[in-house]
Amino acid sequence: MSESLDIEKIKNTLRKFSKERDWQQFHSPKNLVMALSVEVAELVEIFQWSNDGGTEVLKNPKLRSDIEEEIADVFNYLVKLVDLLGMDLEKASLDKIVKNAKKYPIEKARGESKKYNDFD
Repeated sequence: MSESLDIEKIKNTLRKFSKERDWQQFHSPKNLVMALSVEVAELVEIFQWSNDGGTEVLKNPKLRSDIEEEIADVFNYLVKLVDLLGMDLEKASLDKIVKNAKKYPIEKARGESKKYNDFD
């Protein structure tokens, strides 16, 4: 397994895939967000009636394969959206982690599932 992703390679591959099919015309931010939402819902559906929080899927090769495909769909639509919007996904992600670290300081958040505005 690779320790790092080559987002540019994925962007270029997705661009080529879309261009070959003349699908760029359909890839507006709105359409990509809607497609992303549908793929997330398909991922949720796999876990919907899990009685143990979803850990049984780790033992089921068919479910694991389905999950990997749905996660790939979610990821690919996210990368398409980021590419279309000209965003730096790595920077946005790291910036958000820093912001969340301020909202969820270790001394208040450790072992808690509360939202930041519910801390005493």
